[in-house]
Amino acid sequence: MLKLRLMTSAQALVVIGALLLTSCGGGEGEATPTLSPDEIQTHAIGTFSAALTQTARAAPSNTPVPTLTPAPTFPPLATSTGGTPFVSGPTVAPTAGCYGLAFMSDVTIPDNTAMTPGQTFTKTWKVKNNGSCPWGAGYVLAYAGYADQMSGQFVAFTEVIQPGQEVEVSVQFAAPDQAGEYLSAWQMRNPAGVTFPEIIFVKILVQ
Repeated sequence: MLKLRLMTSAQALVVIGALLLTSCGGGEGEATPTLSPDEIQTHAIGTFSAALTQTARAAPSNTPVPTLTPAPTFPPLATSTGGTPFVSGPTVAPTAGCYGLAFMSDVTIPDNTAMTPGQTFTKTWKVKNNGSCPWGAGYVLAYAGYADQMSGQFVAFTEVIQPGQEVEVSVQFAAPDQAGEYLSAWQMRNPAGVTFPEIIFVKILVQ
């Protein structure tokens, strides 16, 4: 009977152990999902990208901050102070005040006087020295450089012309050989070669 009881007890222990094993592992739990190779690769790439993003945010940036280059500084433009304005071309001495001539009248050969080809004549003007400097030796009427010179030759002064004084000035001409209308322009010039701004002229008709 003892042996039977022992066998029964042993069997009971086996049965109890089987029951315990069944209760611990025999039941069906949640099965671990099985991933395909593509899903494993996608999951790994996402995890790696997230890690890189977190590392970039945590690490200091090595990109240098751009440095602004200051704009160049230029000196201020010069302003007029009332001095002599710039004029291109050769520099001449100022004539304002000292040199001035005013036309008063035609003494001989009024405008559009008829001439024969080659005819010589003397044109005389009455002018006034309206500057502050006297006219003396070396002051001449000079061809102004346009129209026709008509071989003009100035008749020299015989006296000094004071400021405010009126005087007759003359030039000897020769009419051109061809028929037509001719004009010759002249200016007063001092011994230094400075010409007055005023111009006087003669105008003839060759018939």
